[in-house]
Amino acid sequence: MNDRPRTRPRLAPAAQAPSRLEPLLVAARRRAALRTAVVHPVDTTSLLGAIEAERTGLIVPVLVGPERRIRAAAREARIDLAGRAIEATEHSHAAAARAVQMARRGEVDAIMKGALHTDELMRCVVDPDNGLRTERRVSHVFAIDAPHYPRLLFITDAAVNIYPSLEDKRDIVQNAIDLARALGVRTPRVAILSAVELVTPKIKSTLDAAALCKMADRAQITGGILDGPLAFDNAVSSAAAATKAITSSVAGRADIFVVPDLEAGNMLAKQLEYLAGAQLAGIVLGARVPIMLTSRADGTRSRLASCAIAVLYAQRRVKPVRRSPV
Repeated sequence: MNDRPRTRPRLAPAAQAPSRLEPLLVAARRRAALRTAVVHPVDTTSLLGAIEAERTGLIVPVLVGPERRIRAAAREARIDLAGRAIEATEHSHAAAARAVQMARRGEVDAIMKGALHTDELMRCVVDPDNGLRTERRVSHVFAIDAPHYPRLLFITDAAVNIYPSLEDKRDIVQNAIDLARALGVRTPRVAILSAVELVTPKIKSTLDAAALCKMADRAQITGGILDGPLAFDNAVSSAAAATKAITSSVAGRADIFVVPDLEAGNMLAKQLEYLAGAQLAGIVLGARVPIMLTSRADGTRSRLASCAIAVLYAQRRVKPVRRSPV
């Protein structure tokens, strides 16, 4: 008997419906490409993702990392690096530090993660002296096309803030609202998620949800409509909300889902991806430039969608350079 675990493939999107991420790619191609520091692209997956984004007209890559390893990956992937900028460093940490330095100096308009761990890059990004911090807390937002949901949905934060405080969550919510608005959602509906719909001192996330909603009432959070605490079923289903007699302008129609902590958000996003056939893209916001935290498991489409999101978000803040696709 074979006791080895079997890998379950991702489910294909239902009925092969057109991806809701595709219009973002179309819109981003009409904008100027972002000059992007690609950090430590020393394997074929990360290098191919950056080159494909360049060919699509989304970014102008600057390859930052050990030149010998970058060129070896290029040979393996049969990529000609002639005419492409390489910023040589000794190792991955030096690549992360150099990319952040380039962003601080205005030499690049965005950063893309290559073949290094997220925490190694983010340590340089949030460094209090030499990083890219602003007055806003840095946070991550997933943009997700879930086949059985009628609109693009956003989950935050599932990648950066592990156990965010109430003050952190204020910035996490505002970052997500700003992104949704940049992507064309005029007034995003924000569901502050918990396990229950009632405020109870026994569950801290319900207290945070109530406080965040009051912050929105006092214009400490702007641009969206907040409600919470809401359980996930009530946030996505009007019928579920009606069954529980929840009167809400957000329940059943949420655009943004604010999770209690990183663990909950990460599991929710990956469940949608692997069990519901959802397509994911995402970026880090709140820094001086948008940061694309692509995963080694991401397909080309997800990588391109993350680039498209970064382009559309950054267009209001920077003047990127334009270069024709190669």
